[in-house]
Amino acid sequence: MSPSDWSWNAEALVPVVLAGIYLAAARGERHALRVASFISGCALLVVALVTPLDTLAREYLVWAHLVQNVALAEWAPLLLVLGIPPALAERLTRRRLVRLLTSPFVALPLWVGTYALWHVPALYDAALRHPSSVLAFEHATYILSGLLFWWCVWQDEPHRLSSVARAGYVFAAFVLSAPLGLVLALVPRPLYGFYADAPERVWGIARLEDQQLGGMTMAGEQSLVFFVVFALWFARFLAEQERLEEVA
Repeated sequence: MSPSDWSWNAEALVPVVLAGIYLAAARGERHALRVASFISGCALLVVALVTPLDTLAREYLVWAHLVQNVALAEWAPLLLVLGIPPALAERLTRRRLVRLLTSPFVALPLWVGTYALWHVPALYDAALRHPSSVLAFEHATYILSGLLFWWCVWQDEPHRLSSVARAGYVFAAFVLSAPLGLVLALVPRPLYGFYADAPERVWGIARLEDQQLGGMTMAGEQSLVFFVVFALWFARFLAEQERLEEVA
C-alpha cells in the first residue's frame, strides 16, 4: 500500500449515518451555526478515517497516528458537542447513565485514561496489528470519551458549570494530558515496534524522529486548543464579575 493511498473502511460510514440522525433529530430547530459545527465534526471524522492520513497512521508513521488520534479524541468531538442544540442536549441526558458519564469528575478521568491506555506500547501495537477489531474499538473509545469530555465544557445539561469551573476543568485537562506528548517527544528510543516493520521510511524520517515529531505535535496542538478554550471561559468569568460589580 502506498503512503498516498486512500483507506476505504466501514468506520467512515458511522459519521455519515450520525449526520443523518442528527439532521432528523434537530429538524425544526434554528441553529445554523450548530448544524454547521456538527456536520463539520462528522466530516472531520470521515477525513481522518479515509484519507491518506489513515494509511500513514496504519502503516508508516507514529506522527500520523497521533494526529489521527487527536482528530478523533479532541477536534471532532469538540465540533460535535458544539453542534448539539440545548433542547436536544436535554433529551440526550435524561438517562441516569448519561448524567453520570457527563459529570466532570467522571468524564475527565475517562478521557485522560483512554488517551494514556491506548498509548501503552503493547496495546498500541496490538491495535495496529488488528485494524478491523482492536483499532476500530480504539477509535470508538476515543470519540466517545472525547464527546463526554467536551460535553462538560459546552453544554449546560445535565451539569451546569460556572464559567470559572469550565476554565478550571479545561486547565486540569491540559495539565493531565500534556505529559503524554512530552514523554513521546523526549524518550530516547522508539516505543512502538509495529513501525519497525514499515515497508519504507516515509519522507526519510527515522523512527525516533517520527515519534519525537508526533509527541511535539500532540503537545503543541493541545497547548493551543486548550489555551484558547481556557481563555474563552476565563474571559467570560471576568466579564461576569465586572457586571456583578457594576450592579453592586
